[in-house]
Amino acid sequence: MLQTLSIRNVALIDSAEISFSEGLNVLSGETGAGKSVILDCIDFVLGAKADKSMIRYGADECFVRAEFSACGERVGEVLRELDIESEETLVISRRFQASGKGSVRINGCPATSAMLRRVTSLLVDVHGQSEHFFLLKESNQLHLLDKTGGAAVAAARDAVKEKLEARQEIVRSLAVFGGDEGERTRRADILRFQIDEIRAADVKDGEEEELLARRDKIRHSERILEGLETASRSLTADGSGTDAVRTARRALSSLVRYDASLAPLAERLDAAAAELDDIAETVDGLGSSYEFDEREAERVESRLDEIAALKRKYGASAADIRAFLQRAEAEYELLSGSSEKYAALTKELERADDALFSACEALTAVRKKAAERFSQRVAAELKTLNIPSAKFEISFRGYRRDEVGHADREGLDKVTFLFSANAGEPLKELGKIISGGEMSRFMLAIKAQISAEHEIGTYLFDEIDAGISGKTARVVAEKFCKIAKDTQIIAVSHLAQIAAAADREFLIEKTQTGDKTYTCIRPVEGTARIGEIARLLGGEETSELAFRHAEELLDNAAAYKKTLSQQ
Repeated sequence: MLQTLSIRNVALIDSAEISFSEGLNVLSGETGAGKSVILDCIDFVLGAKADKSMIRYGADECFVRAEFSACGERVGEVLRELDIESEETLVISRRFQASGKGSVRINGCPATSAMLRRVTSLLVDVHGQSEHFFLLKESNQLHLLDKTGGAAVAAARDAVKEKLEARQEIVRSLAVFGGDEGERTRRADILRFQIDEIRAADVKDGEEEELLARRDKIRHSERILEGLETASRSLTADGSGTDAVRTARRALSSLVRYDASLAPLAERLDAAAAELDDIAETVDGLGSSYEFDEREAERVESRLDEIAALKRKYGASAADIRAFLQRAEAEYELLSGSSEKYAALTKELERADDALFSACEALTAVRKKAAERFSQRVAAELKTLNIPSAKFEISFRGYRRDEVGHADREGLDKVTFLFSANAGEPLKELGKIISGGEMSRFMLAIKAQISAEHEIGTYLFDEIDAGISGKTARVVAEKFCKIAKDTQIIAVSHLAQIAAAADREFLIEKTQTGDKTYTCIRPVEGTARIGEIARLLGGEETSELAFRHAEELLDNAAAYKKTLSQQ
């Protein structure tokens, strides 16, 4: 649901912050005060196309920030796909400059308009000319129908999913065989060559590293031998370091009889001399290990070239090459005797297609029953909303057995919501109906049926009360109360009955300070609500009777909501 909306420099709004209720929120006020601007701001932050005309005169930019809570699992999934951190509160902000430049942020992360719409299409359903109009999308209509179908549709969908996965496994197995028998034979020959090449090479873990180290020794053997010779001379020649240590040891040993504390030093020098003798002997013996002939160098280079060629073909490491070998062996084994196996899998695929097609037909049958029930319930709702001639149907596109390869987890169904508001008028696709009071009430009828099952957290209605009054107005208010039990509603209304049913009401009015005009938004609470509802009933000249009628409407709305809460 939408918790708060912050607005700066939009139309006549200088600055405003609105905290919405989780139930029914009603925006009321005089015509032209700016009620629809609030919905425009919401639409803007949801990703609607920006227009310079929305920037307040004299300002360089406009800014809208929205905070949402309880966004649902599907929103979280989309955020993870977009690599945006999902938090308890989802914060969206959008800025638009007079120069035409703009910016979007989702939870503080920069985002594109396309990313924004992916997220917000799951948050708010806006009634009006908006691409966020959830129910205008046919894919969402099928999703909605499935939700209204309950356990029966869910079970049929699970059956389709099971048959689809079985078919996909067979298709993957067939894909291994490639094309015709000639192609499969050529593929087997390639695999045989690859298997033989990898087996013959027999690359071991760590072998390449050992060879590289060996090659480095060979390339620098002359320099190494020169260094060893220099070290040997320094340790063994007359006057070498070893001789100096022995001389120092003898000097200290001769002094021990005069000062016993020098004995440990003499012993340490004695040990150092022995260690130097051992080092000299080791250095002298190392020379032979760095004598390489040309054949050894060629062998190392050849083996490294062989390993490099294998890595280019089959993987970046010995482990990768072995993994490739295992896959090649498995595929080669499958291709051996491929004609028989291919024929068997082809027959198995035909049986899987039959099973999947039957499951799709069963899902369609269950959906059609659900569609009939749902259409009847919506039609009944429409009668209460003063559209007695309205017709509503859910159309199913037919499909054939040879289309089973295009089936997905939704089966093969494509549905379209069809509606006609007037007697004698043909049914038309929902997305092609001109927006108006009848369209608003149709959407209200739909939403009254699906609000508890719908994942959208907020509904927005602009002027849904157009062309209605009296009993129909009371029914619309009751529908709003019913929907608001499970889904937040934000509605612009001129009807006292709807305002009286609000959980939170906001008064939108224009004020003038000096030579500037401002739109102000303030919550209407306590006794002020009676006055505002009385104004909606009787205009500026409110009578005592209008006040009593306003109190009665508030009492009736409270009683109806109490009854709803007990159901």
